[in-house]
Amino acid sequence: MTVTEDFTGLTTRFRGELLAHCYRMLGSVDEAEDLVQETFLRAWRSYEGFEGRSSVRTWLYRIATNACLTAIERRGRRPLPSGLGGPADDPEARLEAAPEVPWLQPLPDALITADREDPAAVTASRAGVRLAFVAALQYLSARQRAILILRDVLQWSAADVAELLDTTTTAVNSALRRARSQLAQAMPAEDELAEPDDAAQRAVLERFAAAIERADTSALAELLRADAVLEMPPFLTWFAGREAVAGFVGSQLFTAPGDLRLVPVTANGQPAFAVYRLGEHGVYQAHALEVLTLTATGIARIVAFADPGRFTSFGLPLEYPSASART
Repeated sequence: MTVTEDFTGLTTRFRGELLAHCYRMLGSVDEAEDLVQETFLRAWRSYEGFEGRSSVRTWLYRIATNACLTAIERRGRRPLPSGLGGPADDPEARLEAAPEVPWLQPLPDALITADREDPAAVTASRAGVRLAFVAALQYLSARQRAILILRDVLQWSAADVAELLDTTTTAVNSALRRARSQLAQAMPAEDELAEPDDAAQRAVLERFAAAIERADTSALAELLRADAVLEMPPFLTWFAGREAVAGFVGSQLFTAPGDLRLVPVTANGQPAFAVYRLGEHGVYQAHALEVLTLTATGIARIVAFADPGRFTSFGLPLEYPSASART
């Protein structure tokens, strides 16, 4: 066996969970993928000096975390619109775009749960990637993010985190307390509520897709919680409350029944839809990726990423002929 084969055999199975880790830290799929590549490159260059004093997994996490800490210093945080200002009062308000903002990106589940990974790696990848959680992490300093993720998501001991960050367990525990307090203030209340069971969730998703495709504002409103929120990066404008959300969708998104088609996907461990809008020549064109937060009392939040460029990371085409809009 060559050194390359040995290195690949030991490290490849950690790629998905390292991608999830870098995504939690950075809020960007693109940057996370770049840093995972950088992590493996750094690991390869230093592999001959790796003496096995820690596990391969711990060694890779050390490299990835330090790479993320450096990246955050250069790039700052990635927000959602609700983190930058209050909601709009008028459902017919003109949307204010902010393409210059480095927005939080959605994470395709398929990128972190590849078939080649073992069950433990898949579990580590899926934990702590919900949009609300990753958005709240953006309010923490780089080191607080690292400490909270390693301790509360990955369940590392304080001693192991202190060793990775070259600090003391006392400093880790103190930073963790502050991080938990700040996170509790930044997290939306809906995240604490129970989700519906599988059958109820499927029913809600089917009704949601049907309402959108039929351009049925009343049917959509019935699915929303009274305090539902709609965000649409890269637009700063966002809406809160059932009437405002349904009013905006009905007046500014809906045109005619059949003009929108939805393809179910999963993102950030949550149900999502790829939304296509009917364009010229009967072709449905990529429009937005909608990530839903479902609770037992209705849809609490819709984050519609109005960036067709995100479709490729989900393995989705940018166009569908009308006859094959559904898969």
